[in-house]
Amino acid sequence: MRSARVVTRVVMASVIAAGTLFMAAPANAATVNYVALGDSYSAGVGAGNYDSGSGSCDRSYNSYPYLWASQNGANLTDVACSGATTSDVLNSQISALNSSTTEVSITIGGNDSGFGATMKTCVLSGTSACLTAVNNSESFARNTLPGLLANTYAAISSAAPNATVVVLDYPHLYQVPGSCLAGISDTSRSAIDGAADVIDGVIQQAAANAGFNFADVRSDFDAGHEICGSGDQWLHSTTIPTNESYHPTADGQEYGYLPEFSANA
Repeated sequence: MRSARVVTRVVMASVIAAGTLFMAAPANAATVNYVALGDSYSAGVGAGNYDSGSGSCDRSYNSYPYLWASQNGANLTDVACSGATTSDVLNSQISALNSSTTEVSITIGGNDSGFGATMKTCVLSGTSACLTAVNNSESFARNTLPGLLANTYAAISSAAPNATVVVLDYPHLYQVPGSCLAGISDTSRSAIDGAADVIDGVIQQAAANAGFNFADVRSDFDAGHEICGSGDQWLHSTTIPTNESYHPTADGQEYGYLPEFSANA
């Protein structure tokens, strides 16, 4: 019996390491072929328990795509990657889709809008520089991001014509005023949250134009789970190393992203 358990563990580990998760479904159930696209928020950066085979993409087994696939007996192909932009989705991720794909999720647009660089400026360079960086990010989101998203979403529709596509957005990072020291002013924190609203609004409209489902995670995180929030924090503040900074924790993936994706899948 012990040897059988060992063999089972080895087989399951091999399947997971290959980047595809399969949970057996009843014989009369339709096969769910699920592809996770997008950036670090879909890859699960910040959630720990990373797939060593995913390299710098830092895909986490605690991410909402893996959790949803496990709960729903889906075949998961996870190509989400830390740092991804709309160009990366088009050039490196779309090829995972085909006419047999039945479910797609995506978070994208934050990196196009330079949000990572904006956060670096806000943390290191003070309120005035932060507000300038936020304004630049918002300007890009309003003027350039809609076209990039439209092209990306059209490519997804073409490559996976039979799929339900769920577009998820980004949470507010801060509770303002907050109950902790985050190294930046409340003015900067409010501006950063406002920029998230601008980007999310653009994403929501582009999703509607494409006929995709839109899943808004902001209210889930706003219930005291932001950085400096009054409840359990589902977002990392500044971390060392910095790659997990301003990303959802495992709880953020499970209790913030997963329910919204599940409700719209």
